[in-house]
Amino acid sequence: MDDIQLTKLAECAGCGAKVGAGELCKLLEGLKVRQDPNLLVGYDRSDDASVYKLTDDLALVQTVDFFPPIADDPYTFGAIAAANALSDVYAMGGEPKLALNVMAVPEDMPKEAVHAILRGGYEKAYEAGAIITGGHSIYDKEPKYGMAVTGFVHPDKLLTNSGAKPGDVLLYTKPIGIGVLTAGIKGELCDSSTARMAEGLMMTLNKYARDIMVQYRVHACTDVTGFGVMGHLLEMAQGSEAQIHIDVAGLQLIPQSLELARLGVLPAGLYRNRHFAQEWVDGGNVELAVQDLLYDPQTSGGLMMAVEAEDAPALLEALKADCRVPAPQLVGRVAPYEGGKRIFLQ
Repeated sequence: MDDIQLTKLAECAGCGAKVGAGELCKLLEGLKVRQDPNLLVGYDRSDDASVYKLTDDLALVQTVDFFPPIADDPYTFGAIAAANALSDVYAMGGEPKLALNVMAVPEDMPKEAVHAILRGGYEKAYEAGAIITGGHSIYDKEPKYGMAVTGFVHPDKLLTNSGAKPGDVLLYTKPIGIGVLTAGIKGELCDSSTARMAEGLMMTLNKYARDIMVQYRVHACTDVTGFGVMGHLLEMAQGSEAQIHIDVAGLQLIPQSLELARLGVLPAGLYRNRHFAQEWVDGGNVELAVQDLLYDPQTSGGLMMAVEAEDAPALLEALKADCRVPAPQLVGRVAPYEGGKRIFLQ
């Protein structure tokens, strides 16, 4: 098992394998959506998970996420994939409770490696307080792993990506540039310490940021994953009928990622995200490499919160006080939509 390099078995890594947002809209176009008054959030809303109301006090949150290896070590890959799948429930303000494994493995993969992937997933689910109750596996030339996750949320405390209000402050919880960095790691352009740092960020659950977030007046939330910061913020802006202004100086960019972006080391998913979102973005005078990182697909990225302006300072300080939240940062504000561009970089 020590000889296995999982990333060499996959063409794309992690959330970089995600179908682009624009292409996804075309694939879903024309499909009939069944109406149900208890379906609070469905796939027609471009949100992170579906939500179904069971009672006045309880709603079901469901999501599924899986991808090819983002790390060579099987255990690490399993833990990252699990953290990424669990994140969608946190983005809705919910708590994960049950999970099912989704796995594809080559027939000749050593059973020790398969076991290590599953163990990584199980231990991350345990940290989240969720129980893995089964799953489904198939043979495939390219390994893939993830989870279908079920969680719960109070219907009145549900967060979506479409509730942002003018005047809200935007907070984000992880450094930006993980897709570019993993592309550099795969190309053997980074040292082992950089790789461990990247893996640590991706394995970090958004549970801790969520547990703090729900104590404040947060109007909207999304986790930033395959569509990048710009793609997910565009969905928030469109869903909220709002305009978003990003303070680029407030962004915490991974230094090694910025260096790689300046060298042109960019994953394919970044170009898909740019194609989807760039017509709605005014880049101003922001350096191209910095803009690239904002389109970069983030595997197991952080939570993007639109919070009441009066609550923003206290929430930011509370996030900073918890060492399990990697990089709390104030990244921008929400304004009324005035037509034209949706996102402005300043």
